Amino acid sequence: MKTTVLAAVRLALAAASVAGVVTQVVLSVRVDFSLVSVFSYFTILGNLYASTVFVIGAVRLLRGVPSSRGWEVARGAAVVYLAFVGIVFNTLLAGADLGELLPWVNVVHHMIIPAAVVVDWFVDRPRHRQPFTMVWAAAIVPAVYTAYTLIRGVLVGFYPYPFFNPARVGGYGGVALYCAALLVGFLVIAVLVRASGNAMVRRTAVVGSR
Repeated sequence: MKTTVLAAVRLALAAASVAGVVTQVVLSVRVDFSLVSVFSYFTILGNLYASTVFVIGAVRLLRGVPSSRGWEVARGAAVVYLAFVGIVFNTLLAGADLGELLPWVNVVHHMIIPAAVVVDWFVDRPRHRQPFTMVWAAAIVPAVYTAYTLIRGVLVGFYPYPFFNPARVGGYGGVALYCAALLVGFLVIAVLVRASGNAMVRRTAVVGSR
């Protein structure tokens, strides 16, 4: 029963997240906003990744597929990315102009899904210890994303977030400071996610040995 409920919740969350992405794509097309720019938001990419993890996770539960180290790395990455999205939005971007972003999509993408991914991590606990290399592996995606965003910003003049725009943060020195701070924050989140997962693995092992 618990497995079925968790699978249903995951599918519902994935549906809500994808519905938000589709809604924003439709609105963007109507106002002639570039689709490449839509998918240049880390929030959009993170939500699509989390939705994929939720769907695969639901199918694995329903089919009784046992957890694996690789699968838990994928789940852990989703936790890191979405926790990062939630924290950055609700601290650095809470008062920013959201443009065409609908309020309900904002709530789903920046609040509900980030919180749900974290809760899901603790509800369906990891069963395998993760090496520290997972922290660096998780950092590859935001590093590539940042490089892409800055290069594309120079070429087309579009920056999805104000802290990437040198005109908004006092030049490239300001951009570099923001990027460094965001990288440190991201790594801290990744370390905490790994530590929490390994702590749950140890606790499960202790309980199972009694």
